[in-house]
Amino acid sequence: MPKTLFFLAPVLAVLPVAEAAAEPGLPPQLVIVSFDGAHDNALWEKSLAMAERTGARFTYFLSCTFLMTRDGAGAAYRAPGHKAGRSNVGFAPDNADIRVRLGHIWQAHRAGHDIGSHGCGHFDGKDWSRADWRNEFSAFRTALAEGWRASGDAGEEPEGWARFAETEIKGFRAPYLSAGPGLVPALKDFGFTYDASLVSKGPVPPVGAAGITRFALPLIPEGPTGRPVIAMDYNLFVRHSMGVENRKDSDTFEARTLDAFRAAYRAQHDGGRIPLQLGFHFVEMNGGAYWRALDRFLTEVCRAPETACVSYREAMDRLADVARPTGSTF
Repeated sequence: MPKTLFFLAPVLAVLPVAEAAAEPGLPPQLVIVSFDGAHDNALWEKSLAMAERTGARFTYFLSCTFLMTRDGAGAAYRAPGHKAGRSNVGFAPDNADIRVRLGHIWQAHRAGHDIGSHGCGHFDGKDWSRADWRNEFSAFRTALAEGWRASGDAGEEPEGWARFAETEIKGFRAPYLSAGPGLVPALKDFGFTYDASLVSKGPVPPVGAAGITRFALPLIPEGPTGRPVIAMDYNLFVRHSMGVENRKDSDTFEARTLDAFRAAYRAQHDGGRIPLQLGFHFVEMNGGAYWRALDRFLTEVCRAPETACVSYREAMDRLADVARPTGSTF
């Protein structure tokens, strides 16, 4: 697959930092790692191996056009406000590629990872209505449910796949972290339980909105001056090299990223134990600096005392008894 960089538009509003002091009997420090796009099959294999080695469980936010070929189901896909057959991230190159990806999705699901939705064609939905979002979610559900048949291998569909596609996708992250007022009602219509599209000035507890739990990627201090950056590989890529691939300084970028992750983790582990969220993509930027830093970080913390590296869905279960404020500053 082409490694096109297509990820984030500027985010203009952020949730404030929560005030939380350490108290006796605090829960484990949760570390939540997610991957947007979930397309490149080599990185599926790499991430699953990383999870097995470190003990982490991930959330994979899948873009559903990677379950379509351009000349197959992709020709009929139509995002709200766009012509049919369009996708900002392309389509799968062939059916064989799709079948491998479907196998990885099922392997991840069976291993306890969380499969979420990243929509289909990676369009900016800030102006989409509730009906528009429902259209996108319907396209996603259909692409997942019909994936084996559409790729020409219906006989290999695992038992339980239909129920998984219909009822087990509970989380969503908006492309570009961009979502307007139509999103939450549509999420509720389709049985989602959480959204991970917000951004906050630092780690904050999730907030409730109309029956949907909303998580925010935090800004964390990074670099020699500790200037805040969204805890996401693409934002680090832009910070470090202005979004231009730079393999020469890959080791430096890795070290800076690892230092930032360690400091953000220590601040919460030794403080109020607010979950720390880190966002990644299925693209290895700046020579793989950010994936290497993630691997080293998870190796250090996931089996550390009073720490659990969990998916968003598992975090929801663990936080179920924690009171959450209603409403959102968005």
